[in-house]
Order: sequence, then C-alpha cells, then structure tokens
Amino acid sequence: MTATPEATEATPTIVLVGHGMVGQRFLEALAARGLTATHRVVVLCEEPRPAYDRVALTSYFSGKTPEELSMTDMEFIETHGIELYVGDPAVAVDREARKVTAKSGQVFAYETLVLATGSYPFVPPVPNKDAEGCFVYRTIEDLLAIEEYAKTRTTGAVVGGGLLGLEAAGALKGLGLTSHIVEFAPRLMPVQVDEGGGAALLRTIEEMGLTVHTGVGTQEIVVDAEGAVTGMKLSDGSELATDLVVFSAGVRPRDQLARDCGLTVGERGGITVDEQCRTVSDPHVFAIGECALAADGRVYGLVAPGYEQAETAAATIASDEAAFLGADLSTKLKLLGVDVASFGDAHGATEDCLDVVYSDSRAGLYKKLVIGRDGTLLGGILVGDAEAYGTLKAFTGSVPPVSPESLVLPAGAGESVQLGPTALPDDAIICSCNNVRKGTIREAVTEHRCTTVPEVKKCTKAGTTCGSCVKVLGQLVTAELEASGVEVDKGLCGCFAQTREELYEIVLALRINSYQDLLDRYGRDGARGGDGCEICKPAVGSIIASLAPTIGASGYVLDGEQAALQDSNDHFLANIQKNGSYSVVPRIPGGEITPEGLITIGEIARDFGLYTKITGGQRIDMFGARVEQLPLIWTRLVDAGFESGHAYGKSLRTVKSCVGQTWCRYGVQDSVRMAIDLELRYRGLRSPHKLKSAVSGCARECAEAQSKDFGVIATSNGWNLYVGGNGGATPRHADLLAQDLTDAELIRLIDRFLMFYIRTADRLERTSTWLERIPGGLDHVRDVVVEDSLGICEELESLMAAHVAHYADEWATTINDPEKLARFVSFVNAPDTPDPVVGFVPEREQIKPDLPLLTIGHRPLEGSAQR
Repeated sequence: MTATPEATEATPTIVLVGHGMVGQRFLEALAARGLTATHRVVVLCEEPRPAYDRVALTSYFSGKTPEELSMTDMEFIETHGIELYVGDPAVAVDREARKVTAKSGQVFAYETLVLATGSYPFVPPVPNKDAEGCFVYRTIEDLLAIEEYAKTRTTGAVVGGGLLGLEAAGALKGLGLTSHIVEFAPRLMPVQVDEGGGAALLRTIEEMGLTVHTGVGTQEIVVDAEGAVTGMKLSDGSELATDLVVFSAGVRPRDQLARDCGLTVGERGGITVDEQCRTVSDPHVFAIGECALAADGRVYGLVAPGYEQAETAAATIASDEAAFLGADLSTKLKLLGVDVASFGDAHGATEDCLDVVYSDSRAGLYKKLVIGRDGTLLGGILVGDAEAYGTLKAFTGSVPPVSPESLVLPAGAGESVQLGPTALPDDAIICSCNNVRKGTIREAVTEHRCTTVPEVKKCTKAGTTCGSCVKVLGQLVTAELEASGVEVDKGLCGCFAQTREELYEIVLALRINSYQDLLDRYGRDGARGGDGCEICKPAVGSIIASLAPTIGASGYVLDGEQAALQDSNDHFLANIQKNGSYSVVPRIPGGEITPEGLITIGEIARDFGLYTKITGGQRIDMFGARVEQLPLIWTRLVDAGFESGHAYGKSLRTVKSCVGQTWCRYGVQDSVRMAIDLELRYRGLRSPHKLKSAVSGCARECAEAQSKDFGVIATSNGWNLYVGGNGGATPRHADLLAQDLTDAELIRLIDRFLMFYIRTADRLERTSTWLERIPGGLDHVRDVVVEDSLGICEELESLMAAHVAHYADEWATTINDPEKLARFVSFVNAPDTPDPVVGFVPEREQIKPDLPLLTIGHRPLEGSAQR
C-alpha cells in the first residue's frame, strides 16, 4: 500500500471538485507522479456514484450495468488514501481563505483546488420544457428515469440530432417507443459530418424505423390538463404527437461555482485557464475538462482533450513542465449501429484544398478525404464504414504513400488499397484519447517486452477509452513482434496452437469425431487431458457438426459429447432473451407460407401467450417461451409440418426472396422457387458464423441479395451469384462471383463457395471479413471455386452432398428422445417448477419482458461523509 500523509494542517491538500472521467484521470495522474503520497487528496462528487464511463452511457440499454460502466477501482482509491465523498458536491469556494464548503456542511482547506465540474445539458427555453415527461440525457440517473417513464408510453422525441441525440433516439427505440429526432440544423450531426455524410446517415437511420425532422426547431412542448407531455409544436408550424421528450441539444460548461467565487469565465461560458490549466484569476485553482475555457479559446467537449488537461494539471502541480496547447477533435463513434468518423479538417476549411469522395447512398456509405494541393491528407469524413479511420487519422498532415482515390474505394470496387500500420511514421498518433503515438507502442513491445494487446494497453493506456484504435493496435503489436523475430502465437486459443482452419484439416484428414480426442492428441501440452475452454469447444463442435457425415460423427448437436460443446443458444435449440425466456423461430423457406401454416403459428402463440414479430428475414418469431415449454411448442410445429429455423445456430438462417416472375411484372425468373430450393438444401449447415442469403427475381433487387453472405439475382439468361455481402453494423456490398448461371451451375458454385468458406474461415468470421482477409481475396476465391485451381472442388461438392443427404431436423430429433427432453427444465431438482424470474407485462395487446428497474444501493465509502 502506498504511504499516505496524515491529515494535519501542515499537510498540503488537493481538493478535486467533480469525479467524472476527467476527474478520475486526474487522480491517476496524481498517483503516477507520487503526489498522493505527499498530499492529502479530497474528492467531492455530486453524483451518487463514483466516476463511470459516460462515453458508453447508452450501453446501459444493451445490458451493461452501472457497475460495469464504473471506471473507479475502489482498491486504487483506498491504496492512495484518497478521500472520496459521493453525493456531496461543493457548494461554495472561499478563495481568500482557500476553503471549500460541501453540501453536507463539511469545510475543506486546500493548497490546490481543481475544478472538474464538467457540463450540463442545454435545454432550449421553450414553454413547458420542465413538464412531466421531459428529460435530459446525461447521467445514469437520467437513463433510469427515462426507462421507468417509458414503460407506460408509446412515442418519444429527441430534441437534437448530434452524438448524444442519436444515441438517445436509439435508446427510446430500444425501449419499444416510436422514435423521432428533431434537429434544427439541415442535417444530422452537423458538427462532425458534411451534407453528403449527413445524407448517408439520414438514409440509414430512417431505414431503422426512426423518423427524422431536420431544419426545424422546437417552439413549444404541448401538455395535457395534468401537465404531462402530449406533443411538440415545431418551427415550421407542424405538430408532433409524443408523450416523452428528451433534450439533447448540446451542453454548456458548469462554471457557476467559479462565477460565484469570482473566477474569470468566458463570454459564452467556461472557466478561463492558461496553458497549464491554471485559472487566470487564481494560481491556486485549476480547471480541467468540459468546464474549462482553454488557452486557445475553446471549450473541449470530448474526453481525450480532458484527459490531456488532467495530465497537464497534475504535472504542473508536481512542478513538472507541461502545457495544453489544444487537441485533436477527431472522433469515431458507432451510432445506432452506424460507424461515423471525422478527423482533421473534415469540412475542408483549408484554402485551395480538394475533396476526394466515394458515395453509395443505397448502402449508406460516404467517404470523403480532404487533400491539400501538395497531396497532404488534411482530414476526412467516414459514414457507414470507418474501418480505415485509425490509419487515415494517423496519416493526417502527411502525404500518404498511395493515391487518395484508392483509400476511399471499398473492397471489390476498383483498385482499393488497404494501408497497414507499418506504413505509419513513429510520430503518428494511434490513440487520440490518450495521445499515444506509434513509436510508444513499438517501445512497449521492444523495450517493455509486451507481447499482447492487453499488455500494451496496460503499459501505454492506448485503446483503454473509446476502443476505436484497438484493431490498429493489434496490427502494430503483431507486426512489431514479427519484425523482432518473435514467433506470434496465432493459435485458436490457449488450448490449441493451431488455427481453426488447421484444426478443420486435421479433423477431416484423420476423421477425428471427438473433441476430447482432438484435444488430447493435438492440444497444447498444458491443455491435454483437460476440459478445454469456451473458445475452442463451440468452434470444434461446429467443425465436427459440419463434417459429421464424412467423419462418422453424429450431426445432432445435443448428442453425447457434442451437447457439452454448444453455446447457450444451441444448448436449448432456441435463442435466449434478456429476461431468461426463449424465442422460437420455425423455418419458412423463401418466406412462403400457407394460410394453414399462419393459423398454426397464430394458435400456438395464442395458446402459449407468446409475443409474435415478423422478421426482416421473412419469418415469424415467437418470443417469451419458458424453457420447459420449448418441446411442447416444437411438437405442435413439427406436427404441422414445420421444422427448426436454426435462428440460434451459427448456420444458415434464411434465404429471403421477392415474389419473382410468378406475380411481379418485372420478374424474369422464379425467385421464390429458387429461394426455397436453396434454403432446403443448406438448412442446418454449421459454419464459422451465421449465413444469410436472398434471391431477387430481377435487377430491381427487392430481396437485397447484395447484402447477404451469398446472394442471387435473376437475369434474362439465368442467375448472377454474389458473395461476401453483409448488412448489420459493418455493411458490405457482395461481390459478383459468376454470372448468367443455370440452376445446376448456380447450386454447384454455392456448394463449393460455402464449403471452402467453412474450411478456411476463422472462428466467428463472417464471409465478408473472410473474403477481405484471405490472401488474394475475391480473385483467389474465384480461382478456387469457379476454376478449381486447387483441385479440391470435387471434395467440396462431396462434403456438401453428404450434409444434404444426412440432414435431420433437430427439433423433431429432440422431441422423440425422452433422454434429451430431460434437459428442458428450469430446475433439475424441481422439473415441474417454472422459473419465477421469467415474467411479462402487457404491451400493445401482446407481452414484453418484465424487467425490474435496476436500483443501486449506496454504502458509505471509506473516508466519505456519513449522511
């Protein structure tokens, strides 16, 4: 434990007002410089909890708990003798006496006062802005209040289309509300993106089901007789019906405490400080983070500049030389699942600069690079695909070694170039949050003997804040190790030194049909004879399942040893949901279903009280089944001719289709028939990741085949086959593999493509990522699959034929096996007792999970005030 000074009048005291992310970084900087051993450190925290990750605030709605968001290690606080008072903010400062008064009445004398009071949400001065149903989006307590109020509401509106506004709108949508975004500017995220980027972002967000109103302001909040929100009046004269409003229209510096004690503040707010973050009014008072008006005249609202200010203040207090001269405002975020990034001179303010732009509005992609006359990369904007952000940002201010055009083109579109991190200069900043340069990362590997990304993160702090640089960080670590002659471990996990591809070849060549046999024969020395791990067990289980007929194994994933290898979803042949219930998704090949089939699903959902939802994959999901109900539901579905849709497995999900030439006047082929044929052929095929497909009956592409792992588009001469597409968080257009194919040619090429992917892909690697990673990319895959350059196509076709011939429905197999049915209980020792935690409440004439509002108990922290 670090020695800490006894609290005497002679002990110099540092009082920190505010304990957010920047405040916590300041404490860490004090400790790193040994100041916690020579000073008494007091922290006055307004919120009822210590510092937490406000950048990741919205992740609370996706399952993260407040404890998981916490950035405060209480062992650190106790080890360094820091007195932390939560829920006890400073209310007054006497600069002449150098004393701070807390809300509890306690008074603390100080030698140095550091203000890290952050910012407060700006709420436009509109009538009824404080009405019941109006919220801001800033703290965990705000989120808890919104979550509770939303339980009985149907529509929500967010005022503000910036970073937090979009996150807030996504949170409302996740809570089940119809969501609107009202933005006064003519586009979303006006600070970060330009008109083209805003248009791409708008299209993608609207496709998610959110309604966006740009170029209008809020004039009034409409309330009912009880004072609760019922709507909004907008500046264009329109009205918007809503019963919940979230204000996210920007923030303002929290400088009232500074104003009250006579410190100088800026005309538009912010405590005025010099380059050492010391206030210009008082050398004993510092200000850092969003409350500070920096020496360059700017208030910084990002965490990275706040961290740099915290380091500067701590260094100055320790009598070390340091200065905060400004900061990079580059940022990369994932908003509503969409990658958005801007860096450098993103809006092209530099004189005589030029723009290089790639735009694909259908895919929601927009990439712009701002280039100087001499070829210098000045900045850029990336929407929809920010994969290259880390590398491009690092090249900002220099001339990249390749043409700008090649840097914005996506893979598969012309001569695109992917620059590796080794091309970056040593002074390139890799982690802007913590100001870590490439040279520092190299030194962590070469001088500090770090050999893994976690070790480098601990040594340099790179990648420990927003995480956007972690991929580049990993590439740098691997490259540096290899350059140093260190053998880089590319094994699947701690149990196997082989890659997934190598394990696949071993299993196939030696006909190994047991995980334990494979581990005992080919595992690492310390793993043989053991139980394996949660990485390799499902990966090997998938390999064995995909090769089952060929290697003499059972293809049924709950059979024998295989049952112990499965992930939680496969373990019960259903997707577990957030309250512990399960969803049931029967297969509906090609999206075609008879009226009798619809009635059957409706009757089952009604009889078991399930929530029903039509999915984007043209199926019907039934949510809310308890584990003991699953076999009963499957029995009725199987009796009616349905089978498992494998929504729970890393396998084929759906083959989506339009109605094709049978009904549509534009159709040129029978897309429904082809979709059904493909889905029935590849159903149950276990693979490294899930597989999605679609068949469009004409070039209008209504089935969106080019966003699938393998997609088919009809032509007047046959079928075109596209591969490697992906929707979701990182969209990618599929690449054309072959065109004008007959039915037989199409199926033969898909057989080969899928089996080659299953054979060579990494664990949990989608076809889109695999196609970009595999040496040679699309050209190599085409050579192997179409031209048979490796001479393995006959074997690939044989493996697929074995799968098709031996397919069996997992639901039907399970309900006919009493031994397997025994696993479907909530409590082994009380099989007839349902799980009491699984509950539901009504919503829109259906049900939703009854999730008790999370409450946080408070306990006094050591050294804190007792209240």
